[in-house]
Amino acid sequence: MKALTYEGPRQISYSEVADPKLPGTDGAIVRVTATGICGSDLHIYGGHGFVQGTGYSVGHEAAGEIVELGPDAHGFAVGDRVLVPASAGCARCLNCRQGLVTGCERHPLPVDACYGLGGALAGAQAQFLAVPHAAGNLVRLPDRVSDEAAIVLTDNAPTAWYGARRARITPGDHVVVIGLGPVGLMAVQSAFAMGAARVLGVDLVAERRARAAELGAEPVDADDPKAAIREMLDGGAEVAIEAVGADATIKLAMSAVRPRGRVSVIGVNQNSAYPMHMPLAQVKELEFHIGLCSIQYELPALLRLTAAGRLRPEAVVTHRMPMSEGAAAYQLFAERADGVSKIILDPR
Repeated sequence: MKALTYEGPRQISYSEVADPKLPGTDGAIVRVTATGICGSDLHIYGGHGFVQGTGYSVGHEAAGEIVELGPDAHGFAVGDRVLVPASAGCARCLNCRQGLVTGCERHPLPVDACYGLGGALAGAQAQFLAVPHAAGNLVRLPDRVSDEAAIVLTDNAPTAWYGARRARITPGDHVVVIGLGPVGLMAVQSAFAMGAARVLGVDLVAERRARAAELGAEPVDADDPKAAIREMLDGGAEVAIEAVGADATIKLAMSAVRPRGRVSVIGVNQNSAYPMHMPLAQVKELEFHIGLCSIQYELPALLRLTAAGRLRPEAVVTHRMPMSEGAAAYQLFAERADGVSKIILDPR
């Protein structure tokens, strides 16, 4: 089969790889009908992946159709249209049975739990994908949820919803979303769905601010975004959702909220010595939340909201390309060119 493989920094190849084999008697094989490029894929693309080596298939966002099931894979049938959450759990431990796969007791490391990191799970940017423990790691798609929406629901939308939920957004809150890539744009939608009165959007890229404005956010276009936020919201927001992961944007989130505000960080920050401004947090009595989303836990609510039209994950999609043009798609996404937000790849 064909798949996108990592061949070195900024080198993605459209390659012939071995067809997947059924991963155990409770596993499944999915024919991928759509796959996506995520911001976290750029860590691998830039040569900063979780594992060493080359030649492994990449990607962790897939929707498709079941073509093979193990005899112990209950609750599904060949031909079912499904979404594959970005990370997998064992489906047996207490955490996984609750959908909290990031706390899986048998697969605690990202390389064992996430597709396309070069470890135990081959990538989703491929024509077929092996899914272990299907009962816990596949989700049947309602007819009213498109493949494009499903791709955003594999990772970006749940991460955004998780960040908004952890921030305890309540009706009437003023919310600032910092970073308006696909996750940030879904955080804008999530905040409004939870009852936010106003949502401000912060990003250096004008096209991203414009897309957030289309979703109802008020773009912050200022040399001093902290001052602009405080002026626009009369002192600051109740909630800031940080969807970048940079030291500077986390600091901005802490400064953007008013006393007793809530900061929710869903961007990936790998600085083990992050200089958190503890006096500021203490004086302002801040609530600070950070974590990794368990996709399976968030999906039931999101699928209902999407099917009902309350959320529109497909609204963040800007580009659709054949998977054979994967190298160009990665370059486009990495360079933030042509107004790119979310790229959907078609493996067929």
